[in-house]
Amino acid sequence: MTAKPDPAARSPFPVLIVTGLSGSGKSTVLRALEDIGYFCVDNLPLKLLPSFLQMQFHLSREGRKIALVMDVRTEGFLKNYDRVFRRLERIGYRLHLIFLEADEGTLIRRFSQTRRQHPLADKETISQALREERESLAGLRALAQRLIDSSNLNPHQLRELIMSEYSELAPRQRMWLHLVSFAYKNGIPPEADLVLDVRFLPNPYFVPELTQLTGEDHRVRDYVLGQGETQAFLAQLYEFLDFLLPRYQQEGKSHLTVTVGCTGGLHRSVVIVQTLGEHLKRGNFPFTLSHRDLTRLPGESP
Repeated sequence: MTAKPDPAARSPFPVLIVTGLSGSGKSTVLRALEDIGYFCVDNLPLKLLPSFLQMQFHLSREGRKIALVMDVRTEGFLKNYDRVFRRLERIGYRLHLIFLEADEGTLIRRFSQTRRQHPLADKETISQALREERESLAGLRALAQRLIDSSNLNPHQLRELIMSEYSELAPRQRMWLHLVSFAYKNGIPPEADLVLDVRFLPNPYFVPELTQLTGEDHRVRDYVLGQGETQAFLAQLYEFLDFLLPRYQQEGKSHLTVTVGCTGGLHRSVVIVQTLGEHLKRGNFPFTLSHRDLTRLPGESP
């Protein structure tokens, strides 16, 4: 008897796999996806994944997407995910992995605040468990289509980010850009694809009437954009991005994080990121915009 064709092979559909470090925000992501129409399942046993997806084939025909959280809690996940994922892709499923992470200090603070137990911390300290988990997930992280560092995102911001990127149930036709300003003294954002250094621009921090302000104030903006080198820089930057972004999109890249850094992350980088956002609006590119280090008090040494 001839085997009945797998429905997924005739009509593949995308499946979101949410994974990453414990405490990095996976539950927040899953709730956000559920709120925008995804059918969501947490901690499904890996061996049940293929049969579960076949059972949910009718959801894809109705235009609905599926999202699952799978991590170190899932039995057999670390040892077998590569084999199972490859099998699913061979028979037609399109897997999209979202990998969440955060720095060790942030994760320790979150576990302390919630009083939750890390799944690997039965006989180890929380720091040891986090390091072990990070090492064990390194291979999975390399497979992810989307990396999200939630160190500087509160649950509300993480929810907004997910909803802005994944709210459309139809496949996206445009690449999403993420514009992030940052302070070099606090390190380059780990999720950066492109890093722009604007420390060569005149620094408003050293203008007494601007020191206590930020790049969100029109006086700082006018100062930064009023410099001849700023205008020359932006003209070349726009030309560079107008050339680059369509080619990234043609290659199938779905997300691109452009980071702009200055010394303190309060003035020049903020202005340039906001100005870049205005340019992208004219090109009709969807984007998110955030200022990683703007939460510090103005006037702190840059």
